[in-house]
Order: sequence, then C-alpha cells, then structure tokens
Amino acid sequence: MKEGYFPISDWSEDDRPREKLMLKGIDALSDAELIAILIGSGSRNESAVDLSKRILASVDNLNSLGKMSISQLMNFKGIGEAKAISIVATFEIGRRRRSEDAAELVKKITSSKSVFEIMQPIIGELPHEEFWVLFLNNSNKIISKVQLSKGGITGTVVDTRLVFHYAFETKATGLILCHNHPSGSLIPSEADKQITKKIKIGGELLDVKVLDHLIITETNYYSFVDEGIL
Repeated sequence: MKEGYFPISDWSEDDRPREKLMLKGIDALSDAELIAILIGSGSRNESAVDLSKRILASVDNLNSLGKMSISQLMNFKGIGEAKAISIVATFEIGRRRRSEDAAELVKKITSSKSVFEIMQPIIGELPHEEFWVLFLNNSNKIISKVQLSKGGITGTVVDTRLVFHYAFETKATGLILCHNHPSGSLIPSEADKQITKKIKIGGELLDVKVLDHLIITETNYYSFVDEGIL
C-alpha cells in the first residue's frame, strides 16, 4: 500500500464524496469528487478521489475529458471498461440535456444562433463529421432533427434523396442543414457549397425551402445565410 494513502472509508464523514453531497449539497463537491462518485472506487494504493485528480491533471479541463473515448480513458491506470463506460455515458447525458434545454428555450427558429444552441451539444464536440437536417413547419418550429450521415474526420457523404424523403414524411415546409467541422475550421469547403446548392435547387422544385446551412464547431458557427451565400 502506498505510503500516506488513506482509503475513503477512513476519511471523516464530511470529506467522503457521497456523504458530503448528502450533507452539503452537490455544489460543495469539487470536479474530482464528482468523478470519484461516478467511478465508485479507486485501487489498493489510490482512492477514487486521488485517481480522479490524476485524470483531471492530465487533461485541459472537463470538456477535454468529456471528449475522450472508452479506450482512451482505459489508458489511465485504475480505469477499467466499466468505469470508462460510466464516464462516457455521463458526459453524453450532459450533452443531450443541454440540447434538450436549448430546444425547450427555442420554441421556433428565429436566427442562426438559435440553431447553433440546439445543435452544438449534439455535434459541436464530435471527433468525426456528421450531417444533420432540421425539418421545420410553416411557423419555423422544429418538427424533427435527423442525422443524415456520419463520416470521418474530414467529411461525410450526403444523399440528397433522403433529405426530401424525410421532408415529405414529416410534412416539412422548410429545412436547415447542419454539419460539424472537427478541425475547428469555419471555412466552407467546395463540397459544402455544392451540396447546399444541390439541395436548395431540389427544394425549389419540390416547394421545400432551404432556410440555412450551418457549419458548427465546438465554440462557434458559420451560417451560409448570414454570410450571404445562400
């Protein structure tokens, strides 16, 4: 056993993460203590809190930790598959909650910013590219959000026929295209421009208006409409 190591069971009740949460509320806990509750236990030589501190010390912030894959998390000594899965699942729940909170606040799409607030938690932090479509009714309220394709780090293939299949299925009168750039670049590629043009032309023929196309990154976005190219 490591010298100076004290298991959490030997700590005073006020300092044990679970008991501390119950006695003082969740705001009283540090990031390391919250993660310690999540992973449940440490090892013979390291408490769950010390293990959590070691993990946090190796990443820039919680946001960086939330982007790690199961295999990356398992590179930390003391983190097995079950603990890694718990961490990944917890951060995913947080992302989905942020997206739902944004959707609740945004009753209807009034600007590119409102689209960003809804879609950033879904695709803004992904290590690969995804292409999504928001289908809207006459009042610019979202009827449905659909992941159209999922690709690699540098791109994804979009089937325009699927766009209008879903548009007719949902009886949408308008749609907004969204995809992320894992590189962080907000500059649209020639392929981005071409697919936007192709879907816009198809929409004009079928009376489904393409209202915008957003490129989304972790912290910012590019709107084709705001930039005057749609």
